[in-house]
Amino acid sequence: MTFRPLIVDLDPKRELRWIGRFAVPGLLSGEHIFMIQPLEGDNVRFVHREIFTGLFVLLYAGNFETNIRLGFERMNQALKAQAELESSHNPSS
Repeated sequence: MTFRPLIVDLDPKRELRWIGRFAVPGLLSGEHIFMIQPLEGDNVRFVHREIFTGLFVLLYAGNFETNIRLGFERMNQALKAQAELESSHNPSS
């Protein structure tokens, strides 16, 4: 699927939210949320959420839980690996 998301919130280095909608209103919308929460020391917590609404959510609930979640988990693992690699190359940042 191709979406043309609308950015609804942007706080550099803290939060990014966008909403993507399927071609026909009411079929499928997803609010995608990325948040970075500071923790002690140089640590952060990365929060990644997606809130789906629309008719397709009811019809394909199992697909959302398995395939989409798996894709998000893979993306998060790749992002974590990249962040840790960058951090090891720039320990003072």
